[in-house]
Amino acid sequence: MFKPFTKQFNVIKTLCLTIFSISLLGCGEPETQVATPAPAVSVYKVNTEEIGSYREFVARTEASREANLRARVEGELLERHFKEGALVEKGQVLLKIDPAEYQAALASAKADLNSKESGEDNAKRNLKRAKELIEDGYISQSDFDRLTTEESQARAAVKSATAAVEKAQLNLDYTTIIAPFTGRIGKVNYNVGNVVGPNSDALATLTLTDPMYVSFQVEESLYVSYLQSHQKTKKADDVQLNISIRLPNNSEYPHTGVLDFADTTIEQGMGTVELRAVFDNPNGIILPGLFVTLIAESKQKEKMALIPQVAVQEGQQGKFVLVVDEQNTVKQRHVVLGRRINAMWVVEEGLEAGEMVIIEGLQKVKPGIEVNGVEKSVDGVTGTISAQNSSIIKTIAAS
Repeated sequence: MFKPFTKQFNVIKTLCLTIFSISLLGCGEPETQVATPAPAVSVYKVNTEEIGSYREFVARTEASREANLRARVEGELLERHFKEGALVEKGQVLLKIDPAEYQAALASAKADLNSKESGEDNAKRNLKRAKELIEDGYISQSDFDRLTTEESQARAAVKSATAAVEKAQLNLDYTTIIAPFTGRIGKVNYNVGNVVGPNSDALATLTLTDPMYVSFQVEESLYVSYLQSHQKTKKADDVQLNISIRLPNNSEYPHTGVLDFADTTIEQGMGTVELRAVFDNPNGIILPGLFVTLIAESKQKEKMALIPQVAVQEGQQGKFVLVVDEQNTVKQRHVVLGRRINAMWVVEEGLEAGEMVIIEGLQKVKPGIEVNGVEKSVDGVTGTISAQNSSIIKTIAAS
């Protein structure tokens, strides 16, 4: 009566024994664990260069010469002999005002001068005869005095008429406006056909942009220190500063400048003094009115570490880099940075020459892990990273 149940129980027993045997066989040999390879990163070997101390200042460019061309006589503007924005030469005719009125005034003044000169000649002759006659007693002293006065008045009238001619000639000359110096001329404010005069605004503005001035403000304490350190400096070449500028597009201007002016007073309320540097501008790259960054760097230099900007990270405690030590272990190193030079950053504290900083693969490493570092080179100007003909740094696998 219990046979069916006994048979079913034997089947289940056999199945459990089989599963248990398979489990024992599987646990007989331990699994082999595969070691994870160290992540590969690109590293840069820190080097040093001769770099001087420096300061940056916000500066503004100014034309070294500027002239507002104005009408000094009134009349209709007849001619324009230049293109706006063009380079004009000193003495070049730029604008012409209708000269007809002033030509007539000059002719009238010359005619009046001729008349006055004739009157002077006549007065001189009369006085000469009077001198001969008064000695013989043929004329009275009062008549002689009268003739002397007439001659003096005629001579004065000639001088007055001569001055009138000169003024008329000057007014006629003013109808032709010429360039007082070589430079670039800006937008014209009055077109041909307009009536202009001494009360009109500037007709156009002429500027000299080569050389170009760059003005900036310096704190009074820094300026006093500068004066103290340059007391014996006599020539501009003796100043122990390299002056350069960075343009608004963040590019370095290729020409260096020279300090040529310092204001004689401190600006009240600001505690600053205005200084000015002069730069050659042969290609006209610098325009008046630009905001630029002026960099003053000491000619006395010292060796300082340089690292690519891509190696620098920033956290709550400031800027830091990841360094790979001799055991290929990543370490975090806080650094004090100075100026940026193109794609590189000057390190004032925190790194030494020869150390390796990670420049690629930063997102896959953290302090304390081991890495496989490959040394690469970096273009100091563009920041381009490229392979270097050097072997892979000693790794865990090679040790």
